[in-house]
Amino acid sequence: MSLARPEILVDPYPHYAKLRENTPVFFYEPLNSWMFTKYADCVAVLKDSARFAADWRRVGEQVPPRAINMLTLDPPEHTGVRRLFLETLRAQDNAKIEAQIAARTTELLDSLQDRESFDFLTEFAEPLALNTTADYLGVEPPEAEWTSRVGRIVAAGMDAGLWPERGAQLRDAHEELADLVDGWMADLPKTGILGELRARLDGTDVAPDVLANTVRGLLFSGFSSGGKLLASAAVTVFHERAAALPDFVAADPVRATDELVRYAGPIQAVARACITDTTIGDTQVKAEQAVTLLLGAANRDPDRFADPESVHLDRHPNPHLGFGRGPKSCLGSPFTAILLRVVMRMLSQRFPEAHATGEPSYLPNLTLRSLDRFPVSLRAESQAGVP
Repeated sequence: MSLARPEILVDPYPHYAKLRENTPVFFYEPLNSWMFTKYADCVAVLKDSARFAADWRRVGEQVPPRAINMLTLDPPEHTGVRRLFLETLRAQDNAKIEAQIAARTTELLDSLQDRESFDFLTEFAEPLALNTTADYLGVEPPEAEWTSRVGRIVAAGMDAGLWPERGAQLRDAHEELADLVDGWMADLPKTGILGELRARLDGTDVAPDVLANTVRGLLFSGFSSGGKLLASAAVTVFHERAAALPDFVAADPVRATDELVRYAGPIQAVARACITDTTIGDTQVKAEQAVTLLLGAANRDPDRFADPESVHLDRHPNPHLGFGRGPKSCLGSPFTAILLRVVMRMLSQRFPEAHATGEPSYLPNLTLRSLDRFPVSLRAESQAGVP
């Protein structure tokens, strides 16, 4: 059994269902890790930083300085940096952020509306996520082609445990992103997240490199994970037709967004290191062993979600794990949720007959499920080929 088979990377969900039913916990030799597929097990691990470490130095692993950020630290080091960034994020004007996203979305949709077909990922989702993330941070957007290239390398490099040859490119890409962010940190802007962070730095004891690395994580989660989420949502609506655009007009926007994240979120897996011999469910995990949580499988666990293989835009409650859970949840999730909410609202209002014009194709990534191409049209199907 291999999780790296092409058909699984294209559509992992049928395989996840078989695993949950037949072998919900198993040891996967290629990653030298326990794999968990059930929602309850994944939540138990995510909430227990005493027994399951995000900081692999706690089990003697060497962690590059560039990799130490809020999400890879555990308490007590984690506490101060999380507090600083949460206070910074909570100080943002969400109405202003939403207006900025709407303006950027309008501009892109206007430029694409008369095209017979375009690639939703590279011509809409990626540039929108990049430009709105830059607005959010308070910086000028990096060059789009460079950002797309680096983002793809980093996403692929998350699976260096399966494909070791990706490791060298990943390190180089991290250095490129780090150089960009270091320039911002040397002369912090006065607006956006970084402007607010600038105003809060006096008196903080958070190490400068941890600050910069966490900002880099915010940048990546916005432009890369955010773009992938937009594209996955488009596949759900335009290709799978698991939901219809007009349904979003009447739907509660927060519930609808949560459901798309549960059903189609790109983050498929996270890993932890076991600190002490532990029992999870019926499984004995030994100290220093790795644990991988298949969040994509957990988000469709029928023991937690009714009719999990279908999209229900009014699903409530919806405690999905699409952004993680607890203190290590994705720092950029509030922004990403607003981005998805605005895009689905504007598409449903302006282009309710938008549709796929071809099949989606995927990159061979396991951890961060990644579209490669997805051709769509904003025009009604009856207008196809009409100039």
